[in-house]
Amino acid sequence: MNVLFLCTGNSCRSIIGEAVFNYLAPKGWHATSAGSHPVGYVHPRALALLVREGIASDGASSQSWDDLTLVQHIVITVCDNASGETCPAYLGSALRVHWGVDDPVRAMGSEEEIDAAFTKAYRILRARIEAFFALPLEEISHDKNLLKAATDKIANLQA
Repeated sequence: MNVLFLCTGNSCRSIIGEAVFNYLAPKGWHATSAGSHPVGYVHPRALALLVREGIASDGASSQSWDDLTLVQHIVITVCDNASGETCPAYLGSALRVHWGVDDPVRAMGSEEEIDAAFTKAYRILRARIEAFFALPLEEISHDKNLLKAATDKIANLQA
C-alpha cells in the first residue's frame, strides 16, 4: 500500500511523516510525500530532527504532487487548517485523511522554542503513525469505510 503525506510546501511535516512512516512500516507499506506548492527544499531543522531520532532521511526532497508516479492508496494531509493554511485537495480514488499538525516552520521565539515546535510536530506524527500501524490493517485495509473511520480517529491523537 502506498501512502502519501501531503502538505502545501512539502518541507517539514510531510517530510517527517514520510520518514517516520517508512521507518516503522511493515513489509508492503511505503510512504512518500509531496506538496501542492513545494518550496523546493527540505527544512534543515526537519532533517536535523530526523538524524537525532535515528531515522534515515536520505533522498528526502520537496516535490510536487504533479511529479508522483506511483498510485497512492491513502493520502494523509498534515496542514493545520486552524492556523489558516490552505491544505491541498488531492484528487483521485485514494482514501483521504486529515491529520492536521501545527507548522513548526512558522514557530517564533528562541532557538529552544523553535526546536520544541519541531519536536512537537514530530511526536504528534509519530504517535499517529504508531497508532496507524497498531490497527488490524490486514483486516481493515480492504474496506475503505472501516479504514477511513479508524484513521479519522487517529487524527485527534497528540504526543
